[in-house]
Amino acid sequence: MTTERLVIVGGDAAGMAAASQARRLRTSDELAITAFERGHFTSYSACGIPYWVGGEVDGPEALIARTAAEHRARDIDLRMRTEVTELDLDRGRVRTRELDDGGRETWTGFDKLVLATGARPRRPRLPGIDAPGVHGVQTLDDGQALLDTLEASAGRRAVVVGAGYIGVEMAEALTHRGYDVTVLERTAQPMSTLDPDMGALVHDAMCAMGIETVCGTTVTGVLTGADRRARAVTTEDAEYPADVVVLGMGVSPETALARAAGLPLGESGGLLTDLAMRVRGQDHIWAGGDCVEVWDLVSGRTRHIALGTHANKHGQVIGTNAGGGYATFPGVVGTAVSKVCDLEIARTGLLERHAEAAGLRFVTATVEATSRAGYYPGARPMHVKMLAERRTGRLLGVQIVGREGAGKRVDVAAVALTAGMTVEQMTALDLGYAPPFSPVWDPVLVAARKATRAVREAGD
Repeated sequence: MTTERLVIVGGDAAGMAAASQARRLRTSDELAITAFERGHFTSYSACGIPYWVGGEVDGPEALIARTAAEHRARDIDLRMRTEVTELDLDRGRVRTRELDDGGRETWTGFDKLVLATGARPRRPRLPGIDAPGVHGVQTLDDGQALLDTLEASAGRRAVVVGAGYIGVEMAEALTHRGYDVTVLERTAQPMSTLDPDMGALVHDAMCAMGIETVCGTTVTGVLTGADRRARAVTTEDAEYPADVVVLGMGVSPETALARAAGLPLGESGGLLTDLAMRVRGQDHIWAGGDCVEVWDLVSGRTRHIALGTHANKHGQVIGTNAGGGYATFPGVVGTAVSKVCDLEIARTGLLERHAEAAGLRFVTATVEATSRAGYYPGARPMHVKMLAERRTGRLLGVQIVGREGAGKRVDVAAVALTAGMTVEQMTALDLGYAPPFSPVWDPVLVAARKATRAVREAGD
């Protein structure tokens, strides 16, 4: 019997989920699995890094789901601190360089290949952007480097560049650390993953929490001191002192290897795959995690969404297929939830600009309701915005901003989107009710009722 060779590039969520699933299906005599990871850690929760930095959870060990030793005990040849530098698809091999062993390079052959190279933090080419004290936050190595800077710093001024998910979460983490935090965002409102009217609610809340949030401003560089470390961030019209700078401008797919090998990429630069997570046009190459574009079930287009939930599912699908089974990943609706201090922020489906780009005609409905029955102690206000297709009433998207009990309500909308429900159908959903948990009419259903009226009034 000939042993097949499976090579995996990337040792985090998608890559090691694929390795583990393939090993469940095939023994080491049937399938030899080799995985390469250039960092110091494997199978970890990158989503937990802000909470580790903020001191709310222990780390980095607490964020690791499975160690390298545990993977190796399952007959997975996991090689840490080893970077893949080239894909030779014609000969079925990858070139690697050992990062802690003098840079020794070798070739490793494969019959099946998995690309799980993740994403890289966006780092614009600006003066001083690579100075000590300027940090991207994507890996546990990045988190440790930031903590080292925070512990060595005598000052307590932080500037976060970018107010997306990473930016607002890192602003909260630095606030917990006792820093005076300024967030700089180039768009009109924080959280460009929300429509501007909902982002304005986040802006107001962040300022009320003492986080200076400056929107509509463009960063022009990072000033350094005599020690060459960051000391301030400059914009077109101001200068913001900083003892530490955190880049929270989002991420881009890490697909340099794939591009050099001529594999198909989408508009965002992410790899394009079929429903089995197989790279388009390839029989024995799969890709998953933050390096791919996924099918959007609402818009009918591909898009790049970097989330650990997707990466783990991709890995399960890839591992099943690489291990000789069959599985598919049908797509996503774009659900995400975050928080800054006690403000919960959630969205699923399309924003207004996404719907317009997809050529969809839509109506919107925004309501303010409470998380519990109004008379019950602890009831807090929340805002829910809903998009529906004009002619059909099909739900297109939901955004929620509020306090305790707001964020996870987005899951109801995510299920409705996946099922292709109309907003009118949503009004009849039999959701759980008791005064400590919800008003009689849950805020999501109140928004659905208002959206239903908007569809009818649109008249087409």
